[in-house]
Amino acid sequence: MQSPSPFSPSQWQWMRPMLYSSQVSHRKRQAISGTIVEDVARDITGSPVSGIILAGGRSRRLGRDKAVEPFGGQPLVRRVMERVAPLTDEIVVVVADAARGQALPLDADHRVAVDIYPDGGSLGGIFSGLSAATSHWGLVVACDMPFLNFPLLQYMLAQRGDCDAVVPMPGAFPEPTHALYSKVCLPHIEARLQANDLKISGFFEEVRVRYLEEGEVRQFDPELLSFFNVNSPEDLARAHTLAAAAQ
Repeated sequence: MQSPSPFSPSQWQWMRPMLYSSQVSHRKRQAISGTIVEDVARDITGSPVSGIILAGGRSRRLGRDKAVEPFGGQPLVRRVMERVAPLTDEIVVVVADAARGQALPLDADHRVAVDIYPDGGSLGGIFSGLSAATSHWGLVVACDMPFLNFPLLQYMLAQRGDCDAVVPMPGAFPEPTHALYSKVCLPHIEARLQANDLKISGFFEEVRVRYLEEGEVRQFDPELLSFFNVNSPEDLARAHTLAAAAQ
């Protein structure tokens, strides 16, 4: 099997604090040591990828904006962006409207995409982000996933090959908001949106999907925490407990 990481353990130990530092911009993060992190997405797969962060939700269950919820000393959306940034050529943050984009703690080189289909849910967010992306591929994650796993994301990027989407399936159902989509998916997604069929996996049968089975995913993320979402106060409390235990 292909090595899941192009970095040795010692290199990764050295890089990790800088890559995840809130003081390092997306552009600078990609420039850290050109011999090690010079366009990581291209090193792994031979083609660029855009990072797409879904931040258009209304956080009804949590009762407040989870994107800016403090977590580990920074807004949750920043934590997510900083875990995606080392693997991508750009960051696109999908929001419900322009005012929402202005309210988020973004850097000057982060791009904002406003929902093209405002009532399209996460499927609409994927469509809007992928439409705005400058790369053919988009790495899509939700803004409330605090435990994204860097080696798993690298492995996903390396699986693109002859497919149109790479989607983890750690159980009976896919994880479509932690997935890779190519622009080939766009017309199939839009057809579903126009039909008000908002189930994300509904279009999967129309494109070539590389599913990552549970055993495959657990090689990199044994506890499957990559797919943990902060939807409720209970989820947030558990996330803080998990983060504290990992320190």
